[in-house]
Amino acid sequence: MILKNLLFEGKLTDITIENGTIIAIEPASDQTMGEDCTGLSVIPGLVDMHSHGCVGKDTMDGEFEEMCAFLAKNGTTSWLPTTMTQSYEAIKKVTEGKTDVPGTRILGFHMEGPYINAKKKGAQNGQFIKNPDLAEFKSLKGMRVVTIAPELEGSMDFIKECGALVCIGHTDADYDTCIKAIEAGANCLTHTFNAMPPIHHRDPGPIPAALEKNIYVQAITDGLHLHPAIVMMLYKMFGPERMVIISDSMRATGLGDGMYEFGGQDIEVKNGVARTMDGAIAGSTSTLWYCVKQAVSFGVPFDDAVRMATTTPADMIGAEKKGRIAVGADADLLLLDKDCEIAKVMIAGEFFA
Repeated sequence: MILKNLLFEGKLTDITIENGTIIAIEPASDQTMGEDCTGLSVIPGLVDMHSHGCVGKDTMDGEFEEMCAFLAKNGTTSWLPTTMTQSYEAIKKVTEGKTDVPGTRILGFHMEGPYINAKKKGAQNGQFIKNPDLAEFKSLKGMRVVTIAPELEGSMDFIKECGALVCIGHTDADYDTCIKAIEAGANCLTHTFNAMPPIHHRDPGPIPAALEKNIYVQAITDGLHLHPAIVMMLYKMFGPERMVIISDSMRATGLGDGMYEFGGQDIEVKNGVARTMDGAIAGSTSTLWYCVKQAVSFGVPFDDAVRMATTTPADMIGAEKKGRIAVGADADLLLLDKDCEIAKVMIAGEFFA
């Protein structure tokens, strides 16, 4: 398949795809036949490494078909279904669910809790919080990312030995503890600023530690979780190479206001904002594409916002063939119209209906 006359990096381009892989990227030519994409631009498919669900479904349900279809239609072509702070048995059931379904590709799982600090649990279920358990974690298949609070007993050994990308989050850790955790191998902050100590000039906390050690930071750029000025501050501090846009979406995404279940707790969505009964923000009701567009509206250059939801998260989780338009990369593409809205979604070389 040849996609012809696409606007790519400011130039009209033909992209040749074979067996789900990009095999050639060349200047547009009238000497070859293919699918005419005149008027459309192309960016990589989005990679969401932190999403709990959508369209009434939750990762904890362990049923991915409806979620993967919705995410694909909205531009996310790869994701890490993210579990909640629940029992070991409930999390294990998720990892045993059928993941080979049409639509958005599942690259593994992100375990957000139960190894977190109860003081910063946010919308997580406090009754299941506990210290890191290396044997337990290693018995769960497909865990690519884990969020932990590094101040918990056993965290440093866990970070060194768990074999997954470790993110610092839902934490009350001070600067020194975060430095030690990063030196042990932690390489990201989970939804930065949310569920962690703020920056204080005498007690800097996790964010300056992340800056000093040049690790990645996740940010929910929906305009609710972070003020636009904070989004821009993170962008200027960490740059598009280290800042990752996430959706942190939950099951109300794609639906509307009402009562929902989230991690075994009742959640009310009102005016698009999800909160627990005690008022804590409970994930987002936004797609990753919406978060990208919001970041642009705050002042992030479009190409950088796209990078932060494609190449950067793919690099962070080690998905070398995702989140990029390059020879040898997977043919996961978004074709955009003149208004930068999604016109077509391609996953593994096939357009998703």
